[in-house]
Amino acid sequence: MAAAARAPSVGRVIDVHDLTKRYGGRAAVDGLSFSVRPGRVTGFLGPNGAGKSTTLRAILGLDTPDRGTALVGGRPYARLREPLRVVGSLLDARGVHPGRSARHHLAGLAASNGLPASRVPEVLRAVGLDEAAGRRRVKGFSLGMGQRLGIAAALLGDPEVLILDEPVNGLDTDGIRWIRDLLRKLAAEGRTVFLSSHLMSEMELTADHLIVISGGRLLADAPVREFLAAHAGAGITLVRGPEAERLREVLRDAGGTVRPHAGGGWLVSGLDAARIGELAHGAGLAVHELTPRRSTLEEVYTAMTGDRAGGQADGRAGGAAR
Repeated sequence: MAAAARAPSVGRVIDVHDLTKRYGGRAAVDGLSFSVRPGRVTGFLGPNGAGKSTTLRAILGLDTPDRGTALVGGRPYARLREPLRVVGSLLDARGVHPGRSARHHLAGLAASNGLPASRVPEVLRAVGLDEAAGRRRVKGFSLGMGQRLGIAAALLGDPEVLILDEPVNGLDTDGIRWIRDLLRKLAAEGRTVFLSSHLMSEMELTADHLIVISGGRLLADAPVREFLAAHAGAGITLVRGPEAERLREVLRDAGGTVRPHAGGGWLVSGLDAARIGELAHGAGLAVHELTPRRSTLEEVYTAMTGDRAGGQADGRAGGAAR
């Protein structure tokens, strides 16, 4: 991050306690409690309709809960004296007037929040937008440039807490690597970093801790490694052979769960590698590869939430909560 006006020695804790929010009689969030602590990147996961967006909006004072609290450093967001210095957020990168330039957009935010104008070029450089991009009107920005501008706005007050919803949306490979490194650097400085993303592979590389919800309720609150170890079960084995369909039938008949692998072959859970080899041998089937694999975050998350991902609506104009 560029030279900062103020580097916090420690971030503030986000505390969500018994948070409940209903829309039209349906609970988007139902008795949800968790804490997000400084010094680590905390990932926020859940299927569409889980209540993630409602939770983030409650933390930022955009939704009023029916019950419970969502506090930053022990206070509701609306009672923070200098909110942009405490919390930087990105919920929708498109929420910028298209006729304004990136520089003018940030300058307006800085002036209205008592921040020095010098922060504008600092955060533009920090997110990789040069002077020419800063002078351009936002309506001409690509999706990735819009994301970078949204992140620049979140960083403007050099905040102690950062809340980002889908920050890698629209970024290319270099951009994704950049945001990953930035978030980890900010957490290492003692800030509180809370991000939501559907990109499981990136979350596994970026997050230190996970909050997983479904149906507005907490499913898991644990470090990434502990989460994977606790929910990976017997693991997954990659199996390849010349008679793929016949091999799948044999493994399914033996109680295995068999899914196609993107690179060919089958991903098998519920049977260990030794048992798979025995079954194939007994059926007279050749096996060309039999490789035990560590379960990825995506695989564990899908197994955990798959039967809960039925798209619970949050009731807002028939839309879905995230």
